[in-house]
Amino acid sequence: MGRDFDFVVVGGGSAGAVIAARLSEDPTCTVALVEAGDRPPAVELMPLACEAMFLNPETDWMYTADPGNAGRGLAGGRMMVPRGRMLGGSSGINYVAYVRGHPGDFDAWAAAGATGWSYEDVLPYFRKSEGLTASGAIIVDEAAHNTEGPLGVGVRSPVLRGSEEFVEAAVAAGIPAGDYNGRDRGGDAGVVSLFQTTTRAGKRSSTYRAFLEGDVEARPNLELIVGAQVTRVILDGEPGELTARGVEYQTPSGETSVVHAAREVVLCAGAVGSPQILLLSGLGPKRELEAVGVRCQLDSPEVGKHLKDHLEVLLVFPAPGVGVSMTEVGIAMGADALRAPAGPLPADPADDVAMPADLRALKDEADRRLSEWATTGVGLASGSLYDASAWFSTGLGDPHTHDGQIGFAPCGDGAEGWREGLRIDPDRYFDDPVTRLAPDAENMLLLANPVQPHSEGEIVLAGAGPLEHPEIRMNYLSDPRDMPVMIAVVRRALDVVASWPPHRCIGPLLVPPFLAARHGHIDGERPSDGLLEDFARHYATSVYHLTSTCRIGSVVDPRLRMIGVANLRVADASIMPNIVSGNTNAVAIMIGEKAAELIAADHGVRLREFVTGPR
Repeated sequence: MGRDFDFVVVGGGSAGAVIAARLSEDPTCTVALVEAGDRPPAVELMPLACEAMFLNPETDWMYTADPGNAGRGLAGGRMMVPRGRMLGGSSGINYVAYVRGHPGDFDAWAAAGATGWSYEDVLPYFRKSEGLTASGAIIVDEAAHNTEGPLGVGVRSPVLRGSEEFVEAAVAAGIPAGDYNGRDRGGDAGVVSLFQTTTRAGKRSSTYRAFLEGDVEARPNLELIVGAQVTRVILDGEPGELTARGVEYQTPSGETSVVHAAREVVLCAGAVGSPQILLLSGLGPKRELEAVGVRCQLDSPEVGKHLKDHLEVLLVFPAPGVGVSMTEVGIAMGADALRAPAGPLPADPADDVAMPADLRALKDEADRRLSEWATTGVGLASGSLYDASAWFSTGLGDPHTHDGQIGFAPCGDGAEGWREGLRIDPDRYFDDPVTRLAPDAENMLLLANPVQPHSEGEIVLAGAGPLEHPEIRMNYLSDPRDMPVMIAVVRRALDVVASWPPHRCIGPLLVPPFLAARHGHIDGERPSDGLLEDFARHYATSVYHLTSTCRIGSVVDPRLRMIGVANLRVADASIMPNIVSGNTNAVAIMIGEKAAELIAADHGVRLREFVTGPR
């Protein structure tokens, strides 16, 4: 029979957790939040440990994608696409960057028909969530921010000197310092800053931690149904008169259950999951659905289409005194991160009693640093090492926004991170991987990222099986406008390195030897456009910013209602009309805030605060 609720929210991630928390503020309104994963593990709180949750089926959907016109150097030609599979979703496994996008991004949405989504419209929803802790390390446009919201936003403590030097170098290269989340992101010249991060007192502030944990999840009118993978939306009626009545889901034991929605079903499963659920429900391109054996209930040809993502080239530089070694990373994460086989400590803690004095000292120091972070929020573990970023215009198009971003990480990772996490073979990428990626090596990464790509991919069903991963076809670099911007962003990153404070001895860009030989490149020389294009087509990787697969105007209307189906809404990164010029998690949270008010206004739900006032 199934249980009955007013609202069924599918996916407890960046937007879904917000919507469930907000709607359940009204004690007369019953809400079910259906999540495939569970509550996050304790390690989720540590920003530095985000990669420990990648490739773990308890916390990551472990998708891979066909990169299209990129990925030639990746294992199997497949791109890794981590997506959070737990309450908090990808806000629990990301690198904690809090980035709203350029004001022009949202004004372009509104100009294209997304009524109510201009920058002036959405700014109050960003502010509603935000609980910013002031820091003298960054410039803040105070009118654009809020210090009282549930979502922790702060700056790592202590600030790393290498990250400050990146900001100094970018300023010397002509990119002014400022608040990239402010009301004016600096014009064409752009802006550079240390990252504002979704943290509170050095701990990750995922949407589970910020919106659900504790009193909210204990509300009698909110039920968290975890370990429940939604397989379809339950629909009534004929094509043209369809109504969503609930969802069907499978439990880990393989049992099938249903929950009914008296008012609405709200899909918040992300830019992969939401279109997949629609397609499994028979809502999508008729010909494609029939080809995999799914009966089409509504021919909605753009479900799963228009996939956008950011693609970045990782630029590695030897950086003594700037880079943080993997040994230091391990110490900051505590003794367990230093255990065999990857580290020098015994695999079994019971063997610690026999350790020599130097290893006992190492373990004691790791325990001390972990304790300091746990009790005070201070330490290397308080950030993800994705520490700073610059945005700017290349002058090659997209005049409404910035089309270039350069991220900075004062760490080069280890061989396992390259091989398993990035699917890049370090033996082929580096001239001397043992030395370049040694535990004590000090490297830095600049991440060259065109943030207004024109290439579009798609999400399609691989088959009718509801638990089968869909096909993710990125189709990177298929639009001829994208590669010139990529090359321009890489060159601007090289300009920043060339402007580094002179007391540092930053080494030359590490170019894969086979690419250097192919293009006649010599260390320290200016790389040719041909080399940079080859570099990008081999080794550019996803920034994990998938959007636009159920976009406003194509699949949903500006109030996020599914076109052609009553009582069904989509509210997550998939509804973005176009990708924003920056990291996407803050925007997904904003979408959750705005969607909650749209739903509440349509159904007379009493929220504690309405940005626009109840209708």
